[in-house]
Amino acid sequence: MPDTSPHRIDVHHHFCPPEYHAAVSRHQPIVPILAGWSLQKSLDDMAAAGVATAMLSITTPGFWWGDAAETRSLVRLCNDHGARLVADRPGKFGLFAALPLPDIDGSLKEIEYALDTLKADGIGLYTDYDMKYLGDPAFAPVLDELNRRKCVVYTHPVCPDCCKNLMPGIPEAAIEYGTDTTRTIASLVFSGAAARYGDIEFIFSHAGGTMPFLIERFDRLAFHPASRVNMPHGVRHALAQFHYDTAQVANPSTLGCLLQIVAVSQVLYGTDFPFRTSIEHVEGLAKCGFSPAELGAIERGNALELLPRFRARGCAARDSAPCRAPERPATGRRPPLPGG
Repeated sequence: MPDTSPHRIDVHHHFCPPEYHAAVSRHQPIVPILAGWSLQKSLDDMAAAGVATAMLSITTPGFWWGDAAETRSLVRLCNDHGARLVADRPGKFGLFAALPLPDIDGSLKEIEYALDTLKADGIGLYTDYDMKYLGDPAFAPVLDELNRRKCVVYTHPVCPDCCKNLMPGIPEAAIEYGTDTTRTIASLVFSGAAARYGDIEFIFSHAGGTMPFLIERFDRLAFHPASRVNMPHGVRHALAQFHYDTAQVANPSTLGCLLQIVAVSQVLYGTDFPFRTSIEHVEGLAKCGFSPAELGAIERGNALELLPRFRARGCAARDSAPCRAPERPATGRRPPLPGG
């Protein structure tokens, strides 16, 4: 039986404030699972799986329907709502605040408000905005400020306009989300943005999407002269600095691929609630062959390194397991997991 004492930190946990529900519904049908979110459902899911803290974020479709003023207003309402949940239940929730991108000026103002006034734990971004990925020069002012603040930046995929409704009966999330995560990772790495903004702690959803599977293509692309200029330490080094969550990938095959590229210290427990349950991820990770120290790091310790305000009394939430990941090997690699 999995340990369900409250100690895990979920970095990929969505909430749906009524203001967001209403705004999305004005523009498009809202996914029923998201529409049915409630605070009590979050708390019940966390309790069932021993999740001590959930980092709140807004999932797709996001905030942008072409009106900057509407977007700024909605982002502010959602960030304020999330901050109230955090304040009302100390230690139970954290917040990755949203930004009104592609509105650069509005985003810079919201960074200041979210981090300085609301004391958010980090910023939540999407993988692309109007087909521009995060390494695009258009986003440089925002990344400059996030880098200056040494910010934690959680990312969530979307489906770009180019790839909607490609196959009848196949939801876009099934394929395109993982692909869009890979595109934005490539954008950051091969543009040189990852090297320029080395003080941003990026978290990528779903084990980095399809990036682990495409690593040989990334390796080949890194031989190009322009790539070598933009990646002074190489593509593997850049990828190994990012963080990756376990949402919808808590299985030996996917994590086995990822852990050939990054160390256990870069992997964070995430669930994608309410689209999946926390207990599914606890049970999935238990089948991946991790040592107790590695599992403790993924489920709690690695997040504490990024989010120190939840450290409180160190490992008091789980005295039986280490709070920190084992030291990263020099290669940044780990032997494959069973089945990986």
